[in-house]
Amino acid sequence: MSVLVPAYFHPVAQEAAWRRLAARPPKTVVLNVDSGPGTTRDPDFVRVLEPLLAAGVEVLGYLDTAYGDRPIRELVVDARRYRSWYGVGGAFLDQVAANADRLSHYRVAAAALRGQGRLVLNPGVYPDPGYAACTDLLVTFEGPWTSYRAVNAPAWARFPEQFCHLVYGVPGWARRFVQRGATRLAQTIFVTSGACPNPWQNLPAYYERLE
Repeated sequence: MSVLVPAYFHPVAQEAAWRRLAARPPKTVVLNVDSGPGTTRDPDFVRVLEPLLAAGVEVLGYLDTAYGDRPIRELVVDARRYRSWYGVGGAFLDQVAANADRLSHYRVAAAALRGQGRLVLNPGVYPDPGYAACTDLLVTFEGPWTSYRAVNAPAWARFPEQFCHLVYGVPGWARRFVQRGATRLAQTIFVTSGACPNPWQNLPAYYERLE
């Protein structure tokens, strides 16, 4: 099982969290400067990313696609900024549509972003199966663990290595149960105790025990 950390926190506000990531590097970190790369290179992010990149951590740049309403050319510009400013190895597309009527948009977007490295799409639910062919990794669950307990994979989702699940609001006593349950559905996961509106604004106390 691989760990993907949505690191949606600033190095100044959460410096301790970035130190913990450096001390126990996950396989993948999603970098979110300002719902994108921002308008200028932030030296604080450069500083905290250095030890992660040196350790071989895959860093992906966060891009908000506005459920298919954001122009593809803007996504490409932001992906290039991430790569130039922070040395990221790919893109994490968030707010991804799930219906078949937007599939063609994401096919074009995926083709345009292929040169920027590994691609992850996050509809947060099981989408039309055509989305799986557009990406290297598909996030098919993002939500609270109270909902996760009832999740059922559709018949087409037979290969856990294609999928990622992001589960929040998980108390420490339930963390191991959630991880065990996830193994049959997704090979890449992240589990946190954080809650809405931004469950990804820090690391959980049990981060070092995620496996």
